[in-house]
Amino acid sequence: MKKALASVCLSILLTPAVYAASTKEDLQNRIDSAKVVMDQIMNADDRTIPTDILRSATCVAVVPGMVKGAFLIGAQYGQGVVTCRTGHGWSAPVFIRMAGGSFGFQIGGQSTDLILVAVNDRGMQDLLKDKFKIGADASAAAGPVGRAGQADTDWKMNAELLSYSRAKGLFAGIDLDGTSVSQNKEDTQVYYGHPEEFGNVLKGNVPVPAGAVPFVRDVAHHFVKAKETK
Repeated sequence: MKKALASVCLSILLTPAVYAASTKEDLQNRIDSAKVVMDQIMNADDRTIPTDILRSATCVAVVPGMVKGAFLIGAQYGQGVVTCRTGHGWSAPVFIRMAGGSFGFQIGGQSTDLILVAVNDRGMQDLLKDKFKIGADASAAAGPVGRAGQADTDWKMNAELLSYSRAKGLFAGIDLDGTSVSQNKEDTQVYYGHPEEFGNVLKGNVPVPAGAVPFVRDVAHHFVKAKETK
């Protein structure tokens, strides 16, 4: 009964966000916001993603302003962009949705910026072939923080994804178990003007649109810089 109620409440809470159509301008704003999030986090003094993780990254997802709300049931929903490392730089972006919920007596709300870093060969190119759930279909861990610090966890062996969030100026790893991640084919089609297959884009086979160049260059700058400082 609780699961059924949770499912119904989650659907009600998320329906407006799921079915609202995005315009090309909306999507450009999302990409621009993702660049701002990346800049602000990577320019933090020592509360940022460790250099060894930047060097190991195969893909990066940025979800600006992921909404977490609650009224008897917790719910979270966000839309973001993904780019992946290729043999000749970083790929053009694709759009994703993230959603999840947890049952409990709670009332409140919060908006956070979210970053997911894929750190092994099974990057998001493979994960995004289908909808996947963090913790079930893809192993994840709350990412360690500290520019020069070594990750003192076993993420290199066990985690496919490292997750980070920033709320009210605080940046830290976050537990996203149970959160689903799926392709947003509709937004990707609107942005490119025609359907694009996710794997093809993330493998670098599609040119980076002019509006996405600043974001992709920004990711490349931070992640390539990390390799050079090894």
